[in-house]
Amino acid sequence: MAATILDGKKLSAVIETEVKARVQVLRSAGHTPILATILVGSDPASATYVRMKGNACQRVGMESLRIELPTETTTVQLLDKIAELNANPDVHGILLQHPVPEQIDERLCFDTIDLAKDVDGVTCLGFGRMSMGESAYGSATPAGIMTLLQRYDIPLKGKHAVVVGRSPILGKPMAMMLLNAHATVTICHSRTQGLERMVAQGDIVVGAVGQPELIKGAWIKPGAVVVDAGYHPGGIGDIELAAAVDHCSAYTPVPGGVGPMTIATLIEQCVTAAERYYSV
Repeated sequence: MAATILDGKKLSAVIETEVKARVQVLRSAGHTPILATILVGSDPASATYVRMKGNACQRVGMESLRIELPTETTTVQLLDKIAELNANPDVHGILLQHPVPEQIDERLCFDTIDLAKDVDGVTCLGFGRMSMGESAYGSATPAGIMTLLQRYDIPLKGKHAVVVGRSPILGKPMAMMLLNAHATVTICHSRTQGLERMVAQGDIVVGAVGQPELIKGAWIKPGAVVVDAGYHPGGIGDIELAAAVDHCSAYTPVPGGVGPMTIATLIEQCVTAAERYYSV
């Protein structure tokens, strides 16, 4: 039996249609959801990501406020800009594009974002609340993965999920979300001893380590669900998908799997923030 393709591109289009209807309700009441994006420096990849997010806002009827700051921006200057956006009642979501130039204290800047506007799920407070099962916006990529698994009816309760990666905005929140969904979770990383043995135990394997095809397809046990959150030049991810698709039960393609769900989740959470602000 052929493995199920967890098509994030297709599902993200469905979510955008759902979000567009919610935006129309807000606009009919005189309110337009606005996502503010902050890009510091001129990194081409970051600029592309910000543009894609702005295009998604436009498709659903939202507005985006694009703020571009020079590479030499200081931490204090960036904090001042975030404070300005926090205080702007017309801005419902704030996205600080990662990474920022090395002279900036990125974590301090992330944590300055108002929790009510942290629609990208990057603050320590938001992570803590999410981990404890309290109200917070989840980090966009792992939250998008959770939506993808839920919409494709992938069972999580009691399953053994192996997350390879421990970044604060992907691996760690991914593990907490799966744990909150009653999966048994193992967190690994590039320095894990016996990584092959760990991955082979996973009913669900999430590649979130940021290294091209570090996770070999032969390590994936038959019938496992494979989620690849990596993307590298040449259109490859963190998992050697070509060697896994013949024996896994479901997988996310690269590209077209996790990536589109990240953006769809970001704009959906921004609309939710606007709905909460206006009590719509």
